[in-house]
Amino acid sequence: MLKKCFTALALLLLLPSGAAATGQGTQVTVFAAASLTNVLQELGSEYTAATGYKVAFSFAATSMLARQIESGAHADVFFSADQEWMDYLDQRGLLQKASRRNLLGNRLALVAPADSKITLHIEPNFALLAALHGGRLATGDPDSVPVGKYARSALTTLGVWNDLADRLVRADNVRTALAFVARGEAPLGIVYVTDAKIEPGVRIVDVFPVNSHLTISYPIAMIGTANDQAAAFIEFLRGPAGTAAFEKYGFIVLH
Repeated sequence: MLKKCFTALALLLLLPSGAAATGQGTQVTVFAAASLTNVLQELGSEYTAATGYKVAFSFAATSMLARQIESGAHADVFFSADQEWMDYLDQRGLLQKASRRNLLGNRLALVAPADSKITLHIEPNFALLAALHGGRLATGDPDSVPVGKYARSALTTLGVWNDLADRLVRADNVRTALAFVARGEAPLGIVYVTDAKIEPGVRIVDVFPVNSHLTISYPIAMIGTANDQAAAFIEFLRGPAGTAAFEKYGFIVLH
């Protein structure tokens, strides 16, 4: 109880002048990559309980969220699953540049349905195509969705991309790809380790070597029109409570 009181006090001190006294204020709207759904929902509830400020989330593919922001959708915070889409908004003058931070890392996993007997060791020229037995490999669309881009990078490095390029289920986000595998609609998929850990319908076949693909990083930044609560919420995510939750879900905390 005492620890919670200290946590609440610390969070209140982060809020703008006058906000702590009212216990009410502007809602923080966060556009975040689908792979962050579970951990951010947990942290959002914790933040609200400690401060009284609500956090509204929109979870989808990073590419979709960036385009929505570009089109004028209201967001205070953008939490991306790759650097490219954060750069996309930055180049269009839509971010508060000084607020940008690389907050998290992740690993890339090859997954199969939980009852699958498939075994594979990821290495150069490994027999991924044969392991599909005529089925398809589920992952994000490599042309836009970060997990798909990381997957294409890994499969290219390992020398098997050309074999798999036309055997993909190009999902609109990583959670959709995960669902295809969990339901048995795809015999294998490439998702983040953190997604695989929260879905009982899949098992991790193997984890891709970190040097086989682009570095997985999750930058966070405030949108140019962000309200005063956005900075406080980002600091909360970077603090002890955020670190503990991200690590519990299997993310690599970078700060």
